[in-house]
Amino acid sequence: MIVAGCDVGSLTAKAVIMNNGTLLGSEVIRVLPKAERSARAVMDRLLERLGISFDEIDFCVSTGYGRETIPFADDNVSEISCHGNGAHWLMPSIRTVIDVGGQDCKAIRVDEEGCLVDFVMNDKCAAGTGRSLELMSESLGVDVSELGPLAGEAEVAVEITNQCSIFAEMEIARFLCEERSFADIAAGINESMARRVKGLVGRVGVEKEVGVTGGVSKNVGVVKNLEALLKVEFVRFPEDPQIIGALGAALYAAERVAVRKAT
Repeated sequence: MIVAGCDVGSLTAKAVIMNNGTLLGSEVIRVLPKAERSARAVMDRLLERLGISFDEIDFCVSTGYGRETIPFADDNVSEISCHGNGAHWLMPSIRTVIDVGGQDCKAIRVDEEGCLVDFVMNDKCAAGTGRSLELMSESLGVDVSELGPLAGEAEVAVEITNQCSIFAEMEIARFLCEERSFADIAAGINESMARRVKGLVGRVGVEKEVGVTGGVSKNVGVVKNLEALLKVEFVRFPEDPQIIGALGAALYAAERVAVRKAT
């Protein structure tokens, strides 16, 4: 039984293919102008790498920001459920999932079966999201992928007080005029992001074990600061944390096939 999950977010598109409960492969790309094109591009790239045709896939579930616009998906499931499901499948001990994506941030609580218990997500503001990190890194003149390693060289992190990304960019510009080091500013950006995420997580509560998914999970600076603020050590997933939403979608696809066969 071959199933697929496709997660189209605001910044990246992810695809996962599984066969009888085994992860065959995954792919992540930057999104294209339309969600449908992003989904087709990431799925086609993964299928080509695995040497599989789409006709061999028994069921495909889509998730993410563009989940309802994917024409080749047989069903769609919310990214909240998919991240909880995927994270729990990889780490059955997990109870709290913090998903920091490009456009939103979510704190998700699951039970021992991986079923959703509670969740909370940020409002429409970009603060506390991957896009917010991108905007601030652009103000600093570095790629967003450099923020984590660069912050490791900091002597004294600057304090970025504004919650609004636009005003935070103005603060960064002021620090640059004051000739503060790039490392100190990068550290301040990461600390600011972690504080925003902590505030969101506090609204749903933290139950161990805790894991971080989404693209921002790859920023070691944000993750380290968030661990310190929450006073908890996060689990490290054995797979790329950015694909966990797509993985959860593929797991739901497998469930759909099992139900279909049972009836």
